[in-house]
Amino acid sequence: MPTAIAVTSADMALPPQDERTLPAVVLRDIDRRPLEQALAEMQALVEHHGHVIVVCSQAAPTAVQRRLHTLRSLMESDRIALFRPDLPPLGLAVLARQLRQLASCDISPGVLASAGRLLVHYIHAGALLNSVTRLDRVPVGLKSHAKSWVPGSQFGVLAHPEPQLVRITPEAALPGPEFGTWMLVAKGQLQSDWVTATLAPSWKVQGLREIPLPSESPGWWGTGKLIEFCSYLPDLSVLYQLVTSVRRSSCHWCGIDVIGDRCVFCSATPPVHDSPPLRQLENRTAVGTPGGRRPG
Repeated sequence: MPTAIAVTSADMALPPQDERTLPAVVLRDIDRRPLEQALAEMQALVEHHGHVIVVCSQAAPTAVQRRLHTLRSLMESDRIALFRPDLPPLGLAVLARQLRQLASCDISPGVLASAGRLLVHYIHAGALLNSVTRLDRVPVGLKSHAKSWVPGSQFGVLAHPEPQLVRITPEAALPGPEFGTWMLVAKGQLQSDWVTATLAPSWKVQGLREIPLPSESPGWWGTGKLIEFCSYLPDLSVLYQLVTSVRRSSCHWCGIDVIGDRCVFCSATPPVHDSPPLRQLENRTAVGTPGGRRPG
């Protein structure tokens, strides 16, 4: 069976991008259900799929994050990856869907889990806000805070890949991707066409779709009066080429194939190869003791 891609809420499971996109596993109310029930569900997922990649927002309640770590610890399993990239909720949902697309291909679990850390660099995620007074996830200057108290002010904020903030004026612009993308838009309690009529054309998006606003978005952005947006690579063939073109290696701890410098399943990092061998350390210790003898 393909590797399971799990999310912690139903609105993180976006509609399929294409006919090959696998469905997401939704861990509903994982922090509210009895521990034994959640543990049985996770064990069944691992037994059925072999490996599970859980994509979780950093805006998720602390109880959700704690429960996920508890389950992984109780199972003592290196086949569960907890992936929490620093993306706004809509961008995270897009990334989870890209992993669901790739899960249908001949990509090993370790490489698939590592792919998330690669693909995040190709996602541009932000929002149009009516206020930045409670925005604490993107650097905001005092001048912008002061302007946010002016009635009618709106701000374009890019959270990823490079934080940017502009006050909306006829000349306002945000730096976009230098490659072809689609855009996903989720409208909250804010009335504006700036994202669809101004930003999207300036980014030369090749397609645009609207979806409901993720439930965690108001908490992430500090206001419910927003329009969240995200541009991304929709084509499975492009995603596959990006992932498979990167050199892969074997994790020195669990042995699984990975790309990058850290195994997402066991969290091991490559050993430091320039460290002195153990024998050299022993010899140095012996030389440093009185009489050149090893401490005994």
